[in-house]
Amino acid sequence: MGSGVTQIATLVERTTRYTLLVQLDGRDTATVTAGVSAVMLTLPAHLRKTLTWDRGMELAAHKDVTAATGLAVYFADPQSPWQRGTNENTNRLLRQYFPKRTTMAGHTQQDLDRIAERLNRRPRRTLDYDTPADRLTTLLR
Repeated sequence: MGSGVTQIATLVERTTRYTLLVQLDGRDTATVTAGVSAVMLTLPAHLRKTLTWDRGMELAAHKDVTAATGLAVYFADPQSPWQRGTNENTNRLLRQYFPKRTTMAGHTQQDLDRIAERLNRRPRRTLDYDTPADRLTTLLR
């Protein structure tokens, strides 16, 4: 969440840490469902298995996401961020680009794609200093 009513959806593949960012023009169910579904459909089917979401109302239409993408949607328990640890750690990395109380207004999807590319080209200790992009490429072979 940014300041005002601006937000970004972060989608992170758990084993490779590959990150996709989704510009959202609203936090309503229809906007989030459409945005997440559209981006998830850009991935190969064998990478679209599950999605773990926090308990916000913005994914109340999770069955629509499942119907559109084939993803099984799970919800983390309340106040249990460790159940979404990879996503929480990625959100921490995003704070380098979007400090708290920053508005995302004026940022385009292309801006978010460039930031995601930087994150995906960044070596990660948890990946033995491989990059998420390299790990994803290996997974796709």
